[in-house]
Amino acid sequence: MAVQKNSIVDFINASVAYLLLDVRSPAEFEHAHIPGALSLPLFDNEQRAIVGTTYKKQSREEAIKIALPFFGEKMRKMVELVEEWSKNFEKEMGQKPVLFVHCWRGGMRSAAVAWLLDLYGFKVIQLQGGYKAYRNWVIKQYSKTCDLKILGGYTGSGKTETLHALAHAGKSFIDLEGIANHKGSSFGALGQAPQPSQEMFENLLAEAIYKHQKLNAPIWLEDESQRIGTVMIPTSFFTQLKNSTCYFVQIPFEERLNFIVNNYGSFDKESLIGATQRIQKRLGGLETKNAIEAIQEGDIRRAFTILLKYYDKWYDKFSKANKSMVAENNLSSIEWLEAERVDPIKNANLLLGL
Repeated sequence: MAVQKNSIVDFINASVAYLLLDVRSPAEFEHAHIPGALSLPLFDNEQRAIVGTTYKKQSREEAIKIALPFFGEKMRKMVELVEEWSKNFEKEMGQKPVLFVHCWRGGMRSAAVAWLLDLYGFKVIQLQGGYKAYRNWVIKQYSKTCDLKILGGYTGSGKTETLHALAHAGKSFIDLEGIANHKGSSFGALGQAPQPSQEMFENLLAEAIYKHQKLNAPIWLEDESQRIGTVMIPTSFFTQLKNSTCYFVQIPFEERLNFIVNNYGSFDKESLIGATQRIQKRLGGLETKNAIEAIQEGDIRRAFTILLKYYDKWYDKFSKANKSMVAENNLSSIEWLEAERVDPIKNANLLLGL
């Protein structure tokens, strides 16, 4: 019996309990993959290079001959690994999974593994078009019109925490900084896991957009620059973000300073100094020197007073640019809200009352 083939759209909307198996090489998987996929490489990185080169320079038939010994020696291990995953899934979910299998273009690699697993007795579906079709689906998500609400505020306003409080109250929220593993500023990588590749960031964001759009409710996001650390928000979606109403919560400087000191003051001096040096050109030589001296002396509050004034200045420039854009193009609006302190629950309730 031939293995069933489904489109990426069918997979995205699948209601069955499944395991997603990515049979591309470890390097391909590590660079980016469909969120939730398990890596089950048919070839290692070197073997993939050998087979690919043979395919391009000689023929499909020669590539298959080269590949057969690689596949043959792995068959049993692949079956046993999938069997282990399947048993764990059944124990946790109370039912056997359907196996979705894919490679780069839904070609020979996924066909071979799907055949093997089907032969062993698993319920297997091969994804047509493979990961390439998935990437096409990802890109389409960014051109869809979304109903967005943007939370703005100076650095140290607790915007992310406020948005999480909104999510707890039942509102849709996409955590851009959470997906990026970066809090946006020069200090944003401190305490975070390594950032995903640009491609993986796009995959994760597309899945979040799709999930929340299905709820037919406004999606809250934090006001961000297009670059978050090393990754970029796709331009089409970033344009929508900037053209949406921004709710700018204004909180007194001292309150924000307290929040920043509490959140960043525990990091080691070397990390704080390194983050400060990364903004030296914009902060200026004297202020950089003063901030670093304060960190070395253990006066974290004085250091962050200097740094927070710097970030406020840059945010003011951004706000003026936004006001100009609103006036000239009538694209979006800014609503200014006053808050007494950095209190995520109270400030979330302020936004819920709009």
